[in-house]
Parts: sequence; C-alpha cells; structure tokens
Amino acid sequence: MKAVYNKYHFYYKDSLKLAIPVVISQLGHTLVQTSDSVIIGHFAGTTDLAAVSLVNSIFLIPLVIGLGVSYGITPLIAQNNGRNNFSECGRLLSNSLFINLVCGVVLFAALYFGVLFFIDSLHQSPLVVQQAKPYMFLLSLSLIPLLVFNTFKQFAEGLGFTKQAMQISIWGNVLNICLGIIFVKGLFGVTPMGIRGVGYSTLIDRCVMAIVMAVYVFRSPIFKTYLKDFSVKNIDRLRGLQLLKIGAPVAMQYTFEVSAFGGAAILIGTIGMVEQAAHQVAISLAAITYMMASGISTAAAIRSGNYFGNSDHKKLRLSAISNYHIVIVFMCFTAIIFTLFNHWLPYIYTSDKNVISIAKQLLIVAALFQLFDGTQVVGLGVLRGMGDVNIPTLITFISYWVIGLPIGYILGIHTGLGVAGVWYGLVCGLMSASVLLFIRFQLISKRNHLQIIAD
Repeated sequence: MKAVYNKYHFYYKDSLKLAIPVVISQLGHTLVQTSDSVIIGHFAGTTDLAAVSLVNSIFLIPLVIGLGVSYGITPLIAQNNGRNNFSECGRLLSNSLFINLVCGVVLFAALYFGVLFFIDSLHQSPLVVQQAKPYMFLLSLSLIPLLVFNTFKQFAEGLGFTKQAMQISIWGNVLNICLGIIFVKGLFGVTPMGIRGVGYSTLIDRCVMAIVMAVYVFRSPIFKTYLKDFSVKNIDRLRGLQLLKIGAPVAMQYTFEVSAFGGAAILIGTIGMVEQAAHQVAISLAAITYMMASGISTAAAIRSGNYFGNSDHKKLRLSAISNYHIVIVFMCFTAIIFTLFNHWLPYIYTSDKNVISIAKQLLIVAALFQLFDGTQVVGLGVLRGMGDVNIPTLITFISYWVIGLPIGYILGIHTGLGVAGVWYGLVCGLMSASVLLFIRFQLISKRNHLQIIAD
C-alpha cells in the first residue's frame, strides 16, 4: 500500500484539488431534483411524490442529452490549454454557447410537447399523470438556462477553474429549497401551489445560476486571455462539428444509462404507485453518489485532456489510475452508508411506512452497484479526455439496453421479484459497463505508451 501511495500521491493530490469543487458543483444538478422530492414527499404526499418520480424518469433523458452535448467543450478546452492555444478557447466557447442554446430550445419543445402525446399511454395511475403534467412543463423550460449555465461552467472547468461553479451551485440549491418550500406550502401570503411550486423554484434557480455564471466568466480578469476571440462571427460549422463529435457521443453514453434507469422507473410504475414512490426515494439517494462520482470523472477528463494534449501518455495513465483509486474508495464508503443506514435514509423523503419498507430494501441493492457505478463513470471521463468516445458509446448501449434492462424486465416482471428484480438488472448493466470500459482504457493507454517508447 505504501508503494502504491508513493507512486500515485502527487496525482491523488492533483486530482482531488481539481475534483472536489467539481464534485460539489455536479452534486448541484441532482440536488435540485432531490430537494424537489424531499419537499413534495413531506409537504404534498405519496401521489405527488410518484408524479415527481414519473417526470424525473422522463426528464433525465433530455437532461443528460443536453449536459452531454455541453460536456464536449471541456476536453477540447483542456487540450488547447495544454498546447497554449488560448485564442481557440474563445472560439470554442462561442460555438458551444450557440449549440447549447439551440439544443435547450429543441429539447424543451421535444420533451414537453412530445410527452403530452404519450404520457397517458404509459399505464400509470391517472392521479399521478394529472399531477405530472404541469411539473413537466416547468422542468422542461428550465433546461434552457441550465444549459447556458453549463456552457460557462464547462469552459471554466476545462481551464482548471472549478471553485466558482461550485459556489454558484451551492447558493443556487439554497435558493431552490427556500423557494420550493414557500411555493409548495404557500408561505408569506403565496397561494399553495403543490407540485407546481417546485417547478417554479427550479426554473427561477436555474435562470439565476445561468446569469451569475455568465457574468463571472465575462467579467473575471483570469479569462480575458481566453476570450479575445469570443464573438458571434466566430460561430462556424467546423468548430460546431468538432464540439458535437465529442459532445454527441457523450450525450448518447449518458442517455443509454439514464434511459435504462428511466425505463426501470416506468416498469416499476406498472407494478404500483407505492413501488414507484419507493424507487424515487432510492434512486434519488443513488443519484447523489453517482453525480459525486461524475465530478471525479470530470476532473479525470480534464487532466487526461491536458496530458493527451501534451502527448505525455505516462502521466496520463498515472493520473487516470489515481482517479480510479479515488472513486473506488469513495464508492465503497457510500456503499457502507447505504447498508448501515438503509432503515433511516428513506425518512429524508417521506414518512409513508409502505414506501419506506420497499425503499430500504432497494438501498441494499444500491449498495451493491456503487463500486460499478463509480468506476464506469470515471472510465468514461478518462476516455473522453483522450478523445475516445465512439466505442465507449457502444459499450454503454450494450451494457444498459442489451444486458441491464432486459434482465431487469425478466427478473422484475416475469419472475415475481418485483421492484428488486428490476434493480438487479441495473446492477448487471453497471457491472458490464465498468469492466468493459476499464478494458478499453487499458488497451488504449498501454498502446499509446508503447508507441511513445518505440518512437
């Protein structure tokens, strides 16, 4: 252990210094949905909590598509910064902002108006569907400011500036929680809005975050060198395709995983409303640890991009392995938390005994897949930093849609295991992705390292 620490200690420190603010910032994305679930679960009831579960399971797909597209800028910024090509960073930001604005509008229209056509055909409880529709509109609309925020966030993080987005995310979540409670409960003379209240609070929060992050990037002296060529006239097809060449596969990677979890939520909704609410409780807790692991993944992508840009494949490999070590330790810790406190954690979301009884069983299953969830997302980040996105996209599709979800359907619906059976399928999908992505990283990094030695 001492020899391993001595070999990687520099990279542990470097990765953690970069990752911790990103982890907190990434956590902000999921804490919005988490706080919505907590507020609704305690102040509105089980039916509204099931409606939140239904909406979130559908909303997560366009959300990760948008976030994935916006992530395309980060490795490119890191690589160009590693080459000291500062002017290119501003041009990339111009194109990324344009792409993400268009993407936000398209996703909003497709999500909201598309859902209106099929939501009544998903065999969900009519009461749940009735509550879900107004919440879906507000949450869909919030995608546009969220992607604007993420554009500037990914630009700053690609340059190694991570603390500011973290601070904005923290205060944004405080604002979201305060407004959510006020709107849902009807405090200070406000008419009680129920589930619509958390929709309005989320929309306002994301608009404020987008404005503050944009002002920070444009007014901070540290970015002046990088923004000299930021201009509408620098929006061009070539750079747009360059961003989409990375961003689109990343979006598909996240989509395959999240849509599998969304499909699982819909499958569970056919079993019953209580099971669906319990799924929302457990998946919200698992999403918190996943987003924290994805923060480590983002840091891994940034450093991989820096070293890849410098053609320093030895340091790239050492940095990548150090991030694997970090996420393994972290996810083992969260697995222990889920196991030891599975009886108490569901009370954060609801006091319904039936929901809690099922949710505590699901948390044990969640503990099983923590390690696989963490290592697969770090694997994606490392490969993304190296510009390898197409094969990992295929790996995620096979893992979640060919292996995970079909197994979950068979175990959950046809063998009588119910909601737990669906979750066992998700474990199989995550395990497959974790192993295959690590093998892919090993093959590429060793090949590049041997090529450098040969040259």
